[in-house]
Amino acid sequence: MNSPNTPPKHSPHVTIRVSGKLFQGHLDYLDQLVQSAAECRLWPLLNLSQLEEVDHTALSYLVEGENHQFGIVSCPVFIRDWINHGKNSAAA
Repeated sequence: MNSPNTPPKHSPHVTIRVSGKLFQGHLDYLDQLVQSAAECRLWPLLNLSQLEEVDHTALSYLVEGENHQFGIVSCPVFIRDWINHGKNSAAA
């Protein structure tokens, strides 16, 4: 891995499963897990397959962090749509 903020091509990774609700109050803990993985030279992958609800702050965290601080796998369609909308809004 080139740096903690660069997605690896063939580096080891760790999967962090996020389920239920993801709100602003959860982000400090989630970010701590993401940062710990990077410190261990592991690329964090967030598995969001069981995520049911996010607030605006958590959605912003996902939009800004994807492919920079972590990858996202198994994302529900409605959350992926929100993430893509957030990325398109930021690019405009």
